[in-house]
Amino acid sequence: MSDMNSIGLHESSASQLAEKLNHLLANYQIFYMNVRGYHWNVKGNDFFELHAKFEEFYTDLLTKVDEVAERILTLGHKPVHAYSDYVKLSHILEDKDVHDGKSCVKGVLAGYQTLIELQREVLSLASDADDEGTASQASDYIREQEKTVWMLNAYLGK
Repeated sequence: MSDMNSIGLHESSASQLAEKLNHLLANYQIFYMNVRGYHWNVKGNDFFELHAKFEEFYTDLLTKVDEVAERILTLGHKPVHAYSDYVKLSHILEDKDVHDGKSCVKGVLAGYQTLIELQREVLSLASDADDEGTASQASDYIREQEKTVWMLNAYLGK
């Protein structure tokens, strides 16, 4: 009896990856809601610029939420889907009542930094498991988000 799943990965590796991806999914969901809140509530001189930028960010985050969940399913596992589970699993905390533009940008920056760190862990696990699909997805996200981190730091004058 083989311990390979339907896409040719060892089930034990797929299970580990799915667990790590569920943690990533939880962080994406909390971060998505934070950025959505920044979009709705930002105030100040940079309102128009930040309001539009936050919409761009949360639209991309929502796409990635779906892609991460679908990757978990591809591995033969179930994505968590209850908000209470997201709150328990996420390293990113809910950010409430933030409206100052600079504070919102700092929240976005911190969220992306957390996602990059988690995705590097996923990338390492995926590489060890010879899971090119998950590794490629994590690598693509990291590349995109590292550039975003650079831009957010530039915006903050760092």
